[in-house]
Parts: sequence; C-alpha cells; structure tokens
Amino acid sequence: MGFELKGLKCGYSNKAVLKGISFTMDAGEVLCVLGPNGTGKTTLFKTILGLIKPLEGQILFNGENSMHWSRSKMAQVIGYIPQAQNTSFPFGVMDMILMGRTAHLGNFASPSQKDKKIAERAIDTLGISYLVKRIFTELSGGEKQLVLIARALAQEPEILVMDEPTSALDFGNQLKVLSHVRQLARNGLTIIMASHVPDHAFFYSTKVMLLNQGGLFGLGKANEIITEKGLRELYGVNVKIIQTGIQSDYEDNSEVRMCVPLQNKQNGG
Repeated sequence: MGFELKGLKCGYSNKAVLKGISFTMDAGEVLCVLGPNGTGKTTLFKTILGLIKPLEGQILFNGENSMHWSRSKMAQVIGYIPQAQNTSFPFGVMDMILMGRTAHLGNFASPSQKDKKIAERAIDTLGISYLVKRIFTELSGGEKQLVLIARALAQEPEILVMDEPTSALDFGNQLKVLSHVRQLARNGLTIIMASHVPDHAFFYSTKVMLLNQGGLFGLGKANEIITEKGLRELYGVNVKIIQTGIQSDYEDNSEVRMCVPLQNKQNGG
C-alpha cells in the first residue's frame, strides 16, 4: 500500500487547524505523530479516516484519491484503533473482534465461517486466544486494547491508525501493545500512531511528525528531528537525549535514543 498526503489542509468550518502536510509511506512503515494537546493530531486522523473532508489537498492510496470513497471501502483499507472503548453491553471478546468484519458484510448479513477464521487469525497474530471466552467489559485496559487491535486486524486493512493506543495503560501493558505494533509493521502493515511519549518514536517508528500550534514543526527520522531544543520548544520542558546502546530495528543498526527529563533551575535543579 502506497499512502500519500499531498498538500493537505484540514480543519473545521473552513478554519484550518493544519496545513501544508505532505508525506509518503510504504508498507511496513510506522509514523509516530507527536505534539502537545490541541495541535491537530485528532483532526489529522479524522481527515485521514474520511470523517471530515480536507479543506485542501489530497489523501492518496496507491495513487487513488479517497475523498469520494464509500464508508465501506474506507473501512476495508483503514483500520482505526481508539485510545480506549467503553461499552455498557457485555459483548464477548469474539463478538467484539467479529465486528471488524462489518465492512465486508452485506446489510443484515451475519459473519460466515470465513469471517470467523479471519477473526481467529487476528487472535493468533496477537496471541490472545486465552481471552476468547472472556467478556470485553471485564478485561483490563491492556487486554481491551489488544482486543481492539484484533478487531482492526479482522478488517484486513492495509493501514492502521492508532490514537494514543497506550495512553491509559501501565508501563508493562504499554510495552506489550507497542511490541505488537512493531510486529504488525514487520508483517507489512502501514501504521500511523499518535503518542505523547518521544521514546515511543525512538523505539517503534520509522518516521516522526512533530506538530505545534502553528502546524507542522518537523517531519523525518526520529534521531534526526527529535532534539533537546525541539522538545523544549514543543512541550516547554528541559530534557536530555541519551544513547541507549540498543540497536534500532529500523535504521541500519543505529543506536536508539531516549529522553531523560531535567529539573528546571527555578525548581532548584
């Protein structure tokens, strides 16, 4: 899947939130979108998902403009994984995952054996067969997130859009979910993921987009565009970027970096 944003301008009621967004992605790449709250990450995702129309520019999938696609076709190409999903109805885990097949079913149709096999394949990919007989509302945050990823995989998309998939998770579950994200990319999925943690970009992405209140702040490889100065300008905090000694899976054996917060001088640091 070749994916491209070309001169994209997006916002609401003809008021631009982001403009001049252009980039391309190939199968297996992970784009991590970083930036403070209110800088347009959700607006960008809604535009890519076809929930709001671009004010200008194009969103291209294999050279085809998606603006006039049906909701069904969009769902067959793009899977969406929200931060979290709460439901009051006690759906079973398998039922939740089978909902991912909706885009491939006709009106009032029920999932076939083929659909169930595709759902089972998504379950096997994530290694969550132990959850199949559980009730979704009774799962932990990390387990729910893995089920939502499995539901998106059952759509058989070519692109996954993930809106801060680890925001409500503890440290262990964050690593578990992100490890699955990295494996899915190795299997050929194109992934666009929002995060508030620069370290996620260093460890799990091939490209990074930095957004600030003025729009696009930077776009490129994490080790090139995530800098101490840039993070200070974006988030208003002082950090030190250090080498970890860990080799990156993505960038020609370069060392992965991580951010260490520094205490501000006015606070006695």
